[in-house]
Amino acid sequence: MKAEILVNVTPREVRAALVEDGIVQELQIERATCRGLISNIYKGRISRVLPGMQAAFVDVGLERTAFLHASDIVPRNGDGAAEPGIRDLVQEGTDVLVQVLKDPLGTKGARLTTQITIPSRYLVMMPYGDSVRVSARIEDDSERDRLRGLIEGLCDPDRSAGFIVRTAAEGADPAALRADVELLYRLWSAIDAAAGRAAPRALVHEDLPLPQRLLRDLLGADMERVRVDSREIFEEMKQFAEQFVPQFAPVIEYHTGDRPIFDLYGIEDEIQRALQRKVPLKSGGYLIFDQTEAMTTIDVNTGAYVGHRNLEETIFRTNLEAAVAIARQLRLRNLGGIVIIDFIDMTEAEHQAQVLQALSARLAGDYAKAQIMDVSPLGLVEMTRKRTRESLEHMLCQPCPSCEGRGYVKTAESVCYEIFREILRQHGQFDFQELLVLARPRVIERLLDEESASVAELEELTGAPIRLQSESLYAPDQFDVILM
Repeated sequence: MKAEILVNVTPREVRAALVEDGIVQELQIERATCRGLISNIYKGRISRVLPGMQAAFVDVGLERTAFLHASDIVPRNGDGAAEPGIRDLVQEGTDVLVQVLKDPLGTKGARLTTQITIPSRYLVMMPYGDSVRVSARIEDDSERDRLRGLIEGLCDPDRSAGFIVRTAAEGADPAALRADVELLYRLWSAIDAAAGRAAPRALVHEDLPLPQRLLRDLLGADMERVRVDSREIFEEMKQFAEQFVPQFAPVIEYHTGDRPIFDLYGIEDEIQRALQRKVPLKSGGYLIFDQTEAMTTIDVNTGAYVGHRNLEETIFRTNLEAAVAIARQLRLRNLGGIVIIDFIDMTEAEHQAQVLQALSARLAGDYAKAQIMDVSPLGLVEMTRKRTRESLEHMLCQPCPSCEGRGYVKTAESVCYEIFREILRQHGQFDFQELLVLARPRVIERLLDEESASVAELEELTGAPIRLQSESLYAPDQFDVILM
């Protein structure tokens, strides 16, 4: 697999695309007005404890108070012992060092944890931990043992801390791992000292900006190049790479072409397609994505695909193609939380298993952890994908002011009947000489055409003329009935 990262920079926005074998797999966007908060460390103050929810609200200086659950304060016991209650862990008015797990999403505040983690190129340090763990994506047992032994030998016995060995550490030499361990010890010492000096509600440590995070988190042996279209950001990334990942510094390139880098790779078109509900499949079938606050639902349809053998085979082939497309779209759109997939009903258990296997295999390369359940008795597949940042749609779009995110507005016919009811309501309560109806042009046109007989009937009933006036700035279902 050949991979590359493309970085597009404008004055107050940085966009990055991960491209694998020529296909865009992931998009990340960071704006100066709303930089992500994940991994930031704050000195928070407990503002409210909620025993019924086993949680607390923490003021960390953001617009909304953040949320801290009891399970994010102490690790869950594996021996079945009772978990301590939230009142045993925190008290209102006390200060606590917390890290952001999830950005504020919609109306919800940020999700916090007291289990601080500090990532580097090869390791993740857990200052309050005491063990060494190795990423499950490193499958070679001898390499896992080698890495665990190296890190255990590098741990300072006088300083309590645990480490997670990241996937990028596979094959890394001891000198590079030693440098990472020493860097993390120094960084935690600086953070701990800063936390001691900081006032409540203060930011203690901020995570790296997006360009540097890309180099820390995404670079691997299969990364062919990183192309950047800003000279300034290119220099910053090059300097960062030479200091922390010198072996990857040569792959960072400055894009000097006449065409914008995202246009060159068709990424602008991909972004527009990722904001649409309907995703066409090559076979002629299609997917429908509906994102709500509670969950995301995905419907699979055969569309124009009729197959070549029999119905079951046609359905199976469509579902297989859909599974691959769904895995990519979840990552591309950054959809998280509960996801319900309505595959086309399959009668053969082997076909169901193969479709689930295809979905799992494609999600294996996703950096966000996913959990997939078996096909339910209703033929649905339930899954979860770790949600941390806002989805692409929520970041780039806002609800329609007319339909408020429902996706529907009333028809002109329905609005006409509402106007008729309002006129009758006014007639029963007030005296007037004339009526003025203000509405969208499409509604006024219908009142003058298909509903003209009804308007005439109302004029006769009320004994007053009804004037109609178009207002192009009105919402599709907005109108006013004014008494004259």
